[in-house]
Amino acid sequence: MTDFQRIILVHYHEIGLKGHNRASFETRLLKNLEALLAPFPVVTIHRISGRLCVFLREGTDWDTAVEASEVAGRVPGVARVSSGFKCERDLDEMARAAVLALSEAGEFSTFKVAARRNHTDFATGSMEMNQIIGGALCEACPDKGVRMKNPDVTVGVEVVQNASYVYARSVPGVGGLPVGSSGKVVCLLSSGIDSPVATWKLARRGAVCIGVHFSGRPQTSDASEYLVDDIARVLERTGCIARVYTVPFGDYQREIALTVPPELRVIMYRRLMFKVAEALAARERAGALVTGESLGQVASQTLDNIRATDDAVDLPVFRPLIGTDKLEIIREAERLGSYEISSQDAPDCCTLFMPRSPETHAKLPVVREAESVLPVERWVAELVEAAEVRDYACPAYKPKPRRDAGGAGQGGAEDTARA
Repeated sequence: MTDFQRIILVHYHEIGLKGHNRASFETRLLKNLEALLAPFPVVTIHRISGRLCVFLREGTDWDTAVEASEVAGRVPGVARVSSGFKCERDLDEMARAAVLALSEAGEFSTFKVAARRNHTDFATGSMEMNQIIGGALCEACPDKGVRMKNPDVTVGVEVVQNASYVYARSVPGVGGLPVGSSGKVVCLLSSGIDSPVATWKLARRGAVCIGVHFSGRPQTSDASEYLVDDIARVLERTGCIARVYTVPFGDYQREIALTVPPELRVIMYRRLMFKVAEALAARERAGALVTGESLGQVASQTLDNIRATDDAVDLPVFRPLIGTDKLEIIREAERLGSYEISSQDAPDCCTLFMPRSPETHAKLPVVREAESVLPVERWVAELVEAAEVRDYACPAYKPKPRRDAGGAGQGGAEDTARA
């Protein structure tokens, strides 16, 4: 415990490049952090000098402060997180805080001081502060060296209008833009490895993500639905998913399998999925669809087949993993924390009624003709009506009241329909 108030300085990069609308991005990030750090002893969060400062309750211990900073670092829009202290604008106090901050920075051999004053009413300039505080650190850590270029630790000292902020431990964040600053998208979310990563990548670009999971139920068990819920809970930790629609798709796949040529089944499944996702996107006022497809990874992901599925909808379809190989996607899933969940076996619609030799180079006229015998519009309406909804904690999402068995829908992580 320390007599200094602990703080977490949240640095951002991309937001800082914005022009007149920069304040709206900062405000969105601040609100996201307020909500996601609610379990921690946060007093308030303020904007200061191109960053956000999280003030922790006096007496907060080191472990709690570290845990809070790690949560903050995983929030989209955060480039770097520094842990330190607030103290008076007094050189002796600043030096004492710097010694304490450096002692909590972990293992290091070299360091430097980077001091600056944001108000000239503080008499001591930056160079002199560097010398005075650096001298105190050398005296406290005689076995450590000073290195001006690429030190192991940089001790930051910032003098603002009414206080000073001193920090040393600094960890990288995920970067990007705050969720809620780039509109809304609907993500086709399976229990596999790829689509959760694709969803996270769009959230990291500031989009509010609405998931749509196509379950093989009632032709298969509902095991995939529970895995998708587990994946959504992982994404929820940093506000990266707002809602998931679960669509019981198995009977419609069976009807397709009985009607269309076997080699076109997969394309017909996906065209119907896209149409249902587009209808749900209209309900949510979302501007695009998102999939986890990677070019050439499976039969449905060739250029011709991608064109054949995109033809089913008017909305743009984003594929953030299109040029990424499987090993890269797995590494991303491991960092995200979804890989172990996605590695569990569960029957889902992706493997239901699969043909032995799926078409890899579909021709649009052939696809459209095969689809023309299906009651697609009726099916889309039925599937949208049958979709079951589950909400997750996303600070940037304000759900509208919805019609379902539970009558819920006013936010939070309330479960409906399949409770």
